[in-house]
Amino acid sequence: MHDSALVRPARRGLAAAAALAVLVLAGLAAIRSVQPPAARAATAPASDFSAERAFETVRTIATTPHPAGSPANDRVREHLVAALSGLGLSPEVQDTVSEQGAGLSSSAGGTGLARVRNVVAVIPGTSSTGRVFLIAHYDSAQVAPGANDDGAGTSTILETARALVAGERPRNDVVLVLTDAEEACLCGAKAFVEQHPLARDGGVALNLEARGSSGPAIMFETSEGNRRLVETYAKTPYPVGTSFAVEIYRLLPNDTDFTPFRESPLFQGLNTAYIDGAAVYHAPTDVPEAMDRDSLQHHGDNALALAREFGALDLRELTGGGDATYFPVPGLLVRYPGGLVWPLAVLALVAVIALGWVVRRRLFAGIALSLLPIIVAPVLAQGLWALLKLVRPEYGGLPIDPYRPMWYRLAVIALSATVILVWYALLRRRIGPAALAVGGLTWLAVFGVVLAAPAPGGSYLAALPALAVAVSALIATRVGEKTAVAVLLVGALIPIVVLLPAVVMLFPALGMPMAGVGAFLTVLLGLALLPVLDLLHPAPSGARGMNALKARRLGAVPTLAAAVAVVVCTTTGLAVDGFDEEHPSLTHLMYALDADNGTARWLSEETTPQEWTSRYVTGEPATVTGTLPAFGAEKLRTGPAQAATLPAPALTLLSEQRSGDQRIMKLLLAPQRAVRFTTLHVSAEVVSATIGGRTLAGGPSGWGFVFHAPAGTGVEITLTVRSAGPVTFRAMDGSDGLSALPGFQPRPPGVGVLGSHSSELVAVAKTYTL
Repeated sequence: MHDSALVRPARRGLAAAAALAVLVLAGLAAIRSVQPPAARAATAPASDFSAERAFETVRTIATTPHPAGSPANDRVREHLVAALSGLGLSPEVQDTVSEQGAGLSSSAGGTGLARVRNVVAVIPGTSSTGRVFLIAHYDSAQVAPGANDDGAGTSTILETARALVAGERPRNDVVLVLTDAEEACLCGAKAFVEQHPLARDGGVALNLEARGSSGPAIMFETSEGNRRLVETYAKTPYPVGTSFAVEIYRLLPNDTDFTPFRESPLFQGLNTAYIDGAAVYHAPTDVPEAMDRDSLQHHGDNALALAREFGALDLRELTGGGDATYFPVPGLLVRYPGGLVWPLAVLALVAVIALGWVVRRRLFAGIALSLLPIIVAPVLAQGLWALLKLVRPEYGGLPIDPYRPMWYRLAVIALSATVILVWYALLRRRIGPAALAVGGLTWLAVFGVVLAAPAPGGSYLAALPALAVAVSALIATRVGEKTAVAVLLVGALIPIVVLLPAVVMLFPALGMPMAGVGAFLTVLLGLALLPVLDLLHPAPSGARGMNALKARRLGAVPTLAAAVAVVVCTTTGLAVDGFDEEHPSLTHLMYALDADNGTARWLSEETTPQEWTSRYVTGEPATVTGTLPAFGAEKLRTGPAQAATLPAPALTLLSEQRSGDQRIMKLLLAPQRAVRFTTLHVSAEVVSATIGGRTLAGGPSGWGFVFHAPAGTGVEITLTVRSAGPVTFRAMDGSDGLSALPGFQPRPPGVGVLGSHSSELVAVAKTYTL
């Protein structure tokens, strides 16, 4: 084998054109495989899912923010009960108190609890072997109408229920679980799992979520031992999911209503969400008009198919089988048992080593130098995002992504391509294309082995491309030139269909603040395509004289085009992604009143305050635990504010018993205004606590809790504290809306509210000594 090229066809131009056409078509097909289907009209058959029909529910329930406990949420719940009753079902409201799951952080500090009112209905099966649970939450974040999060899931369940009732009844019971207080503490889902009789025997849980306004509905999380679940999911009309997403999500601190089901040994299941368009996440811009109905259609088609598939299975035979590796390719979901992860990763490494033995010359230099684009491209991608934030500081306040991130994503891809092409052009003649190609494949194979242990579901991203390209290159060295071209092309198709969908899915999943991850995967794709890249090179490295000069000039064209694309895409992104009333820059502001001394402060989480926020807060961030212990160690910017006439929460000692150094105190914590939550922190050690009928473990001095959606009469508390003397309590409650406060000036057009659980919060705190 020649050390300067893997193959050198006689008719290079024609072969290059054909190869380029095949690769482009494969790339388009790979991208199309992770796009949602077109929304169906309201005239679709009764047994089908129609996004237009489901969207009418979105319009109804997402007219205004409706957090747990609010009158608006009561109206949404009443509509859901009426809609389910209209389908001939018998919905019930599970009205109870629940606490958040272990390890989950509360949005306001301490142990989280809530009064929840879940809506539950059953579509009885004809001969049930178990239960299939369709789950979505109907409450919204406090400033968001919640059209997507989670009006999408709620409307999907209603439309799915309508289609199931209209068609042939499933074999198994299908339980519709519309939970409350997901945004506050996941307390509704936990209440159902732990307290509802229908959950006693477990089953298959299918959770429906949205963290944006568009994109495919991605199956991004599963319970452990998911092989048979994935086999069933693969039968849906549009299966979009990757085991790599499951591995990532298991490492993140994020949670959804699926978490309590996943943590219960009685349940197994799948979690699905569409996640693009994340700038509206939890924000006032999460309105029905922002929803891409194609995404809603994707949600519904797959949810209905899963309800029918799991509804027809013998659920007693569904357990076991270990985890599967899976990923989308055009037309299907490829999947194989987790037991093949290590053999495939090792086989890829062996194939690359064998190819390296064939190449040999300058191999170690090729391996070492191939690490450069792997490092440089992600660093430059993160630098690009940092530069964008310098040009447009408002980007620093976005939760995940700009409103229109596509041009920036293309800029990252073009930047990664530029790095690969410059690196290749500089080293091709000196090191040789074969050594560089094997060097790149070596790193893919190494990554495949490295991922096989901590994240086996992600090993395929590197191992399969390395294996396919290495094997095709080995074959190409032993066949004729024309056959070698075809073999290399077949090998190149694998990295395209494996890696390109992952790039498309991970950009919205991680957002531009983690653009380096998208660049990293793009570089892996580029390295896997190096053998074909050499085929597309305008002339062999052995050319001399004018031919060599012409070849170098032609070789510079793709590199120049990629570099120009970086500039064009970046500037276009800045031009089209401006801020206006529909796409405002996002600001964060809170108000806190200390009723002990009548002083008030403005508070903000903004790292670099925007111009509007700077009217209220100044100085460096500092902790506010002294007067607001519910905020924990969070550092906030502060500024003086006028004291409003707002009543503090009342804490009343109802009864008390003493035993040695312990006091059993029965208390009533009662907000004196309409609030979203109330909190209490105790100066003494708490041995045990019963709050709203739920018994909790206590804690050391400073222990506290937050209670979401309290009843108008307040929250009854029984504490056993270790203290012979007086005990100090710090009570606080929080409502939403700053517009009525003295000194507040409305945001101008183009300035909006950050989708944060503390945005627009009005907190009032008071100290009691009992």
